[in-house]
Amino acid sequence: VYSFTFMLGLPANLFVLFVYVRKARKHGATPNVVYALNLCLANLGLVVWLPVKALETVVQSWRLPPPICPVYSFFLYSSLYSSCLFITAVTVGRYLSIAFPIIYKRYRHARLSFYICITLWGVVMLHLSIGLVAERGGYFISIKDDELACYDHFNASQLEVLLPLRLEMAIVLFLLPLIVTSFCTLRCVTLVWRSKLPPMGKRRVLAVALSTLTVFVVCYAPYNASHVVGFVLGTNVEWRTLAMLTSSCNVFLEPMV
Repeated sequence: VYSFTFMLGLPANLFVLFVYVRKARKHGATPNVVYALNLCLANLGLVVWLPVKALETVVQSWRLPPPICPVYSFFLYSSLYSSCLFITAVTVGRYLSIAFPIIYKRYRHARLSFYICITLWGVVMLHLSIGLVAERGGYFISIKDDELACYDHFNASQLEVLLPLRLEMAIVLFLLPLIVTSFCTLRCVTLVWRSKLPPMGKRRVLAVALSTLTVFVVCYAPYNASHVVGFVLGTNVEWRTLAMLTSSCNVFLEPMV
């Protein structure tokens, strides 16, 4: 699955990156372009590490030098949560442009969107930095059943810190963005449905809005659900690795929507 995702995600995101960079050079950057470029960069940050994830999954062990493990983990999970937040930013922008076109136009500046993106990157990296430090391992490598694992097996003292942090990440970096994205999407659907747009235009807008929400839920809900279940059970649930599969699919699904 990771190999398949890599082969689809790399060209798709490079193409989207090329399109939006060209658009920005021709017509100038807009908030949507800024958000789309950051979303694309977040996806590429995940894509480049998918071969490592595929190797780790196939051999069921960590075979690379230990210092690579924290770098790999940091980029893998920061890319996932950054994509989640940038989708929310795109959805909010769509809603504001439909619901409050005149007011939104006053604040529709690429510079403001750039600062928002920097803030979102900062929030994600802060959370991930704390999470990696909580493992308290030199290179975050552990041993179980004579096999090395990268940021996967934890003792009781590590879980005491890590599980509440994962729950907080699931709430702040997924649940709250999901609520905002759902609200904005449903409001967009309602406003467009009541508008005087031609039927073809309505169908197009509704398809984009609903497909974006669907991708958001399908890709990010299972992995974040593992954080909630893990906190309730007080353990590092084994099916987190399976939930990660759906999260990685965002790298080729998001360019399509």
